[in-house]
Amino acid sequence: MAAKMMQFTDVPKAMPAKRPAPDRAADFDEIYGRYEADKAAEQASRCEQCGIPFCQVHCPLHNNIPDWLKLTAEGRMEEAFEVASATNNMPEICGRICPQDRLCEGNCVIEQAGHGTVTIGAVEKHIVDHAFDMGWVKPVKPLHERPESIGIIGAGPAGLAAAEELRKKGYQAHVYDRYDRVGGLLIYGIPGFKLEKPIVNRRAELLAEGGIRFHLNCEIGGPGAPSFAELRAEHDAVLVATGVYKARALMAPGVGLGGVVPALDYLTASNKKGLGDAVPAFDSGMLDAKGRDVVVVGGGDTAMDCVRTAVRQGAKSVSCLYRRDRDNMPGSMREVANAEEEGVDFVWLSAPEAFMGAGMGEGEVATVRVQRMRLGAPDVTGRRSPEPVPGSSTDRPADLVIAALGFDPEDLVTLFGEPELPVTRWGTLKIDWQTMMTAMPGVFAAGDIVRGASLVVWGVRDGRDAATGIHQYIKSGAHKSEATAPLKLAS
Repeated sequence: MAAKMMQFTDVPKAMPAKRPAPDRAADFDEIYGRYEADKAAEQASRCEQCGIPFCQVHCPLHNNIPDWLKLTAEGRMEEAFEVASATNNMPEICGRICPQDRLCEGNCVIEQAGHGTVTIGAVEKHIVDHAFDMGWVKPVKPLHERPESIGIIGAGPAGLAAAEELRKKGYQAHVYDRYDRVGGLLIYGIPGFKLEKPIVNRRAELLAEGGIRFHLNCEIGGPGAPSFAELRAEHDAVLVATGVYKARALMAPGVGLGGVVPALDYLTASNKKGLGDAVPAFDSGMLDAKGRDVVVVGGGDTAMDCVRTAVRQGAKSVSCLYRRDRDNMPGSMREVANAEEEGVDFVWLSAPEAFMGAGMGEGEVATVRVQRMRLGAPDVTGRRSPEPVPGSSTDRPADLVIAALGFDPEDLVTLFGEPELPVTRWGTLKIDWQTMMTAMPGVFAAGDIVRGASLVVWGVRDGRDAATGIHQYIKSGAHKSEATAPLKLAS
C-alpha cells in the first residue's frame, strides 16, 4: 500500500542523530549517524509532492527529488536508488557535502512555510548507503565496446562523472591525475568529518571495475608524463577537468612570515596524515594546529573546513575573520553552526590589517592586527562592499594563520604549452556551453576550470554535460578530421 505523503504538519523535521560537539571534536569521523529505515521513510513522507518542485529546480543536477522521497516513504528502496543515481554519479557524496541549505532544502516549500524542510540530503545519503549495503550498486557494464578513447585530465568530480557517463556508452576512458589517489579535492581538500575517505575510495573502485583506466602521479606536461599535444594525439577527444588550485593571496604587511599558510596546503596535510601518509610539513609542526592560536581568514566552505580541522587537531584557540556579516557569508550556515558548537569564535565584519612576529616583525607570525569593517554602498553586483572603520584596530594572538580566500585557475596555457588554448580574463578555460568544447577541436573542459571555484554538484553536472558533448562530437565524425584550426565559439 502506498505511504501517505504530505505529513509535514504531523511529523516534525528530524535529522539523523548528531554526535555531541565534545565527542566529534576529538576525531575526524562524520558527525551525523544514519537513519533507521522507518525514520528515513517517515522523514521522506513529509514531502508535499509539489506541482512545481523547487527543490528539483534549484538542484544543479535537477535530481528527481520528490520521486525518490516518495519511493523511500513507500519502502521501495531499490527503485529509490535507481532514481537517485539516474541523474547523479555520486549521490552518496552529494548527500553528505552539498550545501543543501542553499540549494534543495533551502528552496523546499514547507521550509518557506515554516514547517522545517524535508531532510533531503540525509535521505539521499540513506538511500545510497542502504543500496551499497544491499549490493545494488554495480560497476558500469556497457552494452558494447567502442574503439574511441577519451583522455580526461583530472580525477575530481567533473572528470569522474564524465568518465562514468562515457564508459556507459562504451568509450575507453583514461583519467590522468597529478595525485596518487582518485578523487581530487574529495580526497585531499574535504575533511573526513564531512566525507570519510572510504566513501570516496569505494566509488573510485567501482569506476575502475567498470573499465575506467586511471593514470595517477601523472601531471600532464610534467616530468615523465605525456605532454598535452601527445595526449591529444593519443585520444580521440580530451577533457580538461583539472579544477582550480591556485590560492588567492592575502594582501597585508607581514604575509610572508612563517606560520601564514594557504588553506589547501593545510587541509591536504591533514587529510594525508589521516590516510597514513608521511607528511613532513605536518610532523614538523608547521601545518599542525595542536596547541596553537589559529586564525582563519575567509568566509566560505573552505574556511569552515579549516576552522573545524584546527579544532580536531587540538588548537589552543580557533577564530575566523570575515569581512562581512553573518547574513552575507558565502559558506553554509549549517557548517557555521557546527563550527560554533565546536568552539570556533567568529569575528564578523573584520579583516587582517597586518601580521606581526614576536620580535621586529621577522620570523614566525605571533599576532594579527584586526581591523573592524562596516558594510558600505552596494557594488556592481548589488552586494554591499566592506570598508574599514578608522581607528578600530586590535591585536589578536595568532601563531598559525590560514588563508582561505578562495582559489584561482593555474596558468594552463603555460603548463600545457598550448598558447592557442582559449582562456577568459579570469584564467578559466573558455568553452561553448552548448557543447562544452573549447576552440581547440576535440578539446573539452568541465568543472571549476571553466566556472571558477564552485560546488562538487556543479562539477558532476558539468562532467555529465561534457560527456554528452564528447559523444555528439564523436558521432559527428569530427574527430577523424585532420583540421586543427581553432573553432569559433558561440557567444
